[in-house]
Amino acid sequence: MEEVMLQSKGVSFSHMFEALQYDGPGDKIKLPPSSFKELSDEGALDKGPMYFKLLKVRDRVPGTSQEQDAEEATCCGVLEFTAKEGSAELPPHVWNNLFRSDSPDVPLIEVRYVSLPKGTYAKLKPEGAGFSDLPNHRAILETALRNHATLSKNDVVVVHYGQLRYKLKVLELKPASSVSVLETDVEVDIEGSDSVLGNEENQHVLVPLAIGKVESSVVEEGKFRYYKFSVEDSVSEKVSSGHANIEVKVDTDSSGGDTDIYVSRHPLVFPTQHRHEWSSHEMGSKVLILKPCDASLVSGVYSVGVYGFKGTSKFQLSIDIKDVNSQRVGEHASASSSVDADTVLCKNCKRHIASRTAPLHEAYCLRHNIACTHDGCGVVLRKEEAVDHVHCNKCGRAFQQREMEKHMKVFHEPLQCPCGVVLEKEDMVQHQSSTCPLRLIVCRFCGDTVHAGGEPADVRDRLRNMCEHESICGSRTAPCDSCGRSVMLKEMDIHVIAVHQKS
Repeated sequence: MEEVMLQSKGVSFSHMFEALQYDGPGDKIKLPPSSFKELSDEGALDKGPMYFKLLKVRDRVPGTSQEQDAEEATCCGVLEFTAKEGSAELPPHVWNNLFRSDSPDVPLIEVRYVSLPKGTYAKLKPEGAGFSDLPNHRAILETALRNHATLSKNDVVVVHYGQLRYKLKVLELKPASSVSVLETDVEVDIEGSDSVLGNEENQHVLVPLAIGKVESSVVEEGKFRYYKFSVEDSVSEKVSSGHANIEVKVDTDSSGGDTDIYVSRHPLVFPTQHRHEWSSHEMGSKVLILKPCDASLVSGVYSVGVYGFKGTSKFQLSIDIKDVNSQRVGEHASASSSVDADTVLCKNCKRHIASRTAPLHEAYCLRHNIACTHDGCGVVLRKEEAVDHVHCNKCGRAFQQREMEKHMKVFHEPLQCPCGVVLEKEDMVQHQSSTCPLRLIVCRFCGDTVHAGGEPADVRDRLRNMCEHESICGSRTAPCDSCGRSVMLKEMDIHVIAVHQKS
């Protein structure tokens, strides 16, 4: 570290410990009880939060520069004094930043008490692509840093978003190369990543896709290719009024591979087999029409996931806005003409046929066509095609014989949620979007992206559609802006109406 570390306010504490690992968030280490006594005798407990500089202990190699020494050091806070004597327990963040290149059999570290200035500026850079695609990624980073007491230059900070992990390297800090991030406002800059969007190893990257343009790529079996596109307000009005459709089209070659497509609207960034809003599982090329349930939520950013269901598939993906006015007029005209004409109903295919040609049509229809007898189907098929027409005995849907194996695997194979529940696909989609305790939500009280948790214990919170996290988070108190009384956050709106609203 180039800057001279600030004096330790008269506290002298420097000891060598054996480094051990413990599983925990942030950068706070555990020290032995004897360290607490020594720090207390030195008066460190009266000087505010305690910070420590950690250095790897190794044989000094002649010619080693100060820059190399700096790369083998980091700073941290302290969580508790419960480690066994002679050892210091480090969380993954501190361990990985201190032992970046190697992990010795008996890792020894030097722990020094230091005083750090409050940070005012930090510049970080993602080590891979995709972090900037997350909704409110700055807020997600801020949430991750709440578990940290310090930041040091060249540290790597790991940010979790659901089951995804993103690494960001600290490039620059002010006013020193190691700073405190407790009880301070830090201006954060996030540089763009150097990673290439088409990197095969990173599936969770959103490739921008322009409406009307075609994107060609390859997807391997069991992997995703993700894309994103935006729907502007002008297009949103046409779609919500029913004058246009959003059409997602995937053309695949006939090389034996097969794909599925999954689409979601942000903040669900990466749609999967279990979490999505729209999907298509037809074999070969496919077209998916997006029809939002809420007409007011058409505009925004959408994600498209192309999933390799079988083999390696080459595909072409395009997004188009299709006008449906002309189609509707034609359908209305044909329907009107069928009603007005002098017709009779064919007993076999149930179509209205002109009376003068009805005998000829029925003779031909009975000889060549057959109606499916499955309850609720009734589709009329050529007799040679009827053999290939089958229905799923679980859900009753109709398919061609060659599609049945894929349908059974996609829709009826039991799936296990990370929370332990085992369900079929459609039930799993509903579960992970509405009831799974591990689903991600944006808390209405703290604004963080967190796991929802189960149902709240308070029945009143359940009636207000709160999840377990919001029920607990909303139990925190804050002073009322009008009267200054401490009121629970989840009761603040009721308090304002009951106490301060004028009649």
